[in-house]
Amino acid sequence: MLVAAAVCPCPPLLVPEVASGAGPELDAARNASLDALGVLAAARPGLLVVAGPAGPDESGPFPAGSAGSFAGFGVDLAVRLGEVPAGAPAPQRPLPVSLAVGAWLLGHTRWDGAPVEGLGVEESLAAGRCLRAGADLAARAERVALLVMGDGSACRTVKAPGYLDDRAADFDAAASRALGGADLAALSALDESLAYELKAAGRAPWQVLAGAARGAGLGGQLLYEDAPYGVGYTVAAWS
Repeated sequence: MLVAAAVCPCPPLLVPEVASGAGPELDAARNASLDALGVLAAARPGLLVVAGPAGPDESGPFPAGSAGSFAGFGVDLAVRLGEVPAGAPAPQRPLPVSLAVGAWLLGHTRWDGAPVEGLGVEESLAAGRCLRAGADLAARAERVALLVMGDGSACRTVKAPGYLDDRAADFDAAASRALGGADLAALSALDESLAYELKAAGRAPWQVLAGAARGAGLGGQLLYEDAPYGVGYTVAAWS
């Protein structure tokens, strides 16, 4: 059963080493994300799964000890999701960027040693399949926690990656309300087509969270909501 969740954005610039030389626009988002992870440790889960958007070749499960790198962003920095179990071979498949950012966050917060695994969620995955994937995750252990990585629209300003789309602000506001209020119905109903048009990579992982939280009775708290660089970022904690 799901006992806690943290929702965080996943731009590589959230990692200070990657953001070196950039402005402080993401300081508040980074600090809120680290605060959100506190609910995960406090819940004392038996399993933590980091879920985030991934390309078709990056989707699926990533076992404990999977590693990622920010070398593609010009930074010699490697991260790892938890520890490789004793006697197990080191996983070879590299983490997608979203999970690498999640691994960086976990590496900068106190953790009690519960197993940590990853799940790359294909951005185009249909809502129904996302909900079923979440339900499967919640059933894997008596106490499961989720770190859900994902961004909102990338169309909030003319300088945003997807340019300005007048629908983006309303989409992000609705998503943030749902994430902050742990509103499973609203998350489940997020429009897949609109999310795709607005380049909202978090839609699928958020719907995995909705599926995992069914019947758990969790409440939510919105910790951060803004759109630096024209991309919608939300941080929330569920417990």
